[in-house]
Amino acid sequence: MSTDMTSVAPTSPDLKVAKKQVKVWDPVVRMIHWTVVVGVFANLTILRESSDTHQIVGYVVLGAVACRIVWGLVAPGHARFSSFAPTPKKVLGYFAAMRARREPRYLGHNPAGSLMMFGLIFLILLISATGWMMSLDQFWGVKWVEEVHEMAANVIIGAIAVHVLAAVYVSVKHHENLPLSMITGRKRPAAEGDVDNAPAAGRR
Repeated sequence: MSTDMTSVAPTSPDLKVAKKQVKVWDPVVRMIHWTVVVGVFANLTILRESSDTHQIVGYVVLGAVACRIVWGLVAPGHARFSSFAPTPKKVLGYFAAMRARREPRYLGHNPAGSLMMFGLIFLILLISATGWMMSLDQFWGVKWVEEVHEMAANVIIGAIAVHVLAAVYVSVKHHENLPLSMITGRKRPAAEGDVDNAPAAGRR
């Protein structure tokens, strides 16, 4: 496979290949993903001004993210961080391919998606840390803690919007429903020109 992503032209999936499915996202990844989605959405909207419930849901989200970090270090296949770590070379190469409208399909996270994932994890940890600090007597009413908490919450709203739009774009571009794959855990197998981040897992 060529390392120059701009030279790989994505093709429409063969109908027979499109009907096949392989396991990509394990149940742990999917459960954590949707727990974070529901919890973050709730705390940014209906629970934003509900102090006690907001804190409880925040801790649930933090616990889910902590589990994802641990799972990313020990899990097999596409869930493992090392299978999709967003190195500068990979990210810049992928964005160059996007500009040329020739980015390949990835069976797991593509470099842009992995960069977004780690960015969201960082923001959730920052929001959780400052939220916890706000509950302590030592930081009660401290302005900079409140400002960082609010700023991170606002930034994550924008990041989520970009993430959703990107998922829609990639779904249309590569003719597959990415949100559905995070429910079923399955995607069509890698074809010629696709990138399988964890090929051994993709063959199971």
